[in-house]
Amino acid sequence: MNSEIISLNKKIINCNKCPRLIKFRKKILKNKRKKYINDKYWGKPITGFGDMRGEILFVGLAPAAHGATRTGRVFTGDKSSEFLYRCLYKAKISNQNTSEHINDGLKLNNAFITAALKCVPPEDKPEKKELINCFQYFEKEISIMTNLKVIIALGKIAFDTCIQFYRKNHNLNYKFIFKHGKRYELSNKLTLIGCYHPSPRNVNTGRINENKMTNLFKKVKDDLNFMN
Repeated sequence: MNSEIISLNKKIINCNKCPRLIKFRKKILKNKRKKYINDKYWGKPITGFGDMRGEILFVGLAPAAHGATRTGRVFTGDKSSEFLYRCLYKAKISNQNTSEHINDGLKLNNAFITAALKCVPPEDKPEKKELINCFQYFEKEISIMTNLKVIIALGKIAFDTCIQFYRKNHNLNYKFIFKHGKRYELSNKLTLIGCYHPSPRNVNTGRINENKMTNLFKKVKDDLNFMN
């Protein structure tokens, strides 16, 4: 891990800019789920995870209350991560099909995964000022990823957040519509792709399934191989 990401991760973990989010994290620590009652919760902001030299960046909205906020790693230890990593493994982007805890040996191939907001917000609804506070970290992650070519936004809210970030920083003025697999070329030569979130709700209603998500990931890989 290079010095830039080590320095950034320290800043993220020690961030205390959003009082509402700090208060909510502390509430989660006091109100653990029964099945995790004996777990020591991480309870701090969540850093990104994976290969900073990768060409693919996966972006979720925020850590889960009893997933990443408990385990200390983004998309780890909840139902969404179970589904996501089955798909990443099938697409040969991860070395295993589970993401359970920070010492489980998980690695990503040519990819990095992060959240636009580094702390879990109440009801999964961040305030605009909280997102703006976190954009500096998101922007730094992108700047460190010098080989980055594709951003995959996991869910409409993450997609809209990416658009908000790029409108603010790159003066984008055309209309973006979230659709699974829809691609947009951003002003800094990156491709943004919408992807349904791997949430239990989306899975249970059939909006997304393993084949649909895996095929999207495989297509991204194939396109990158063609470009290279």
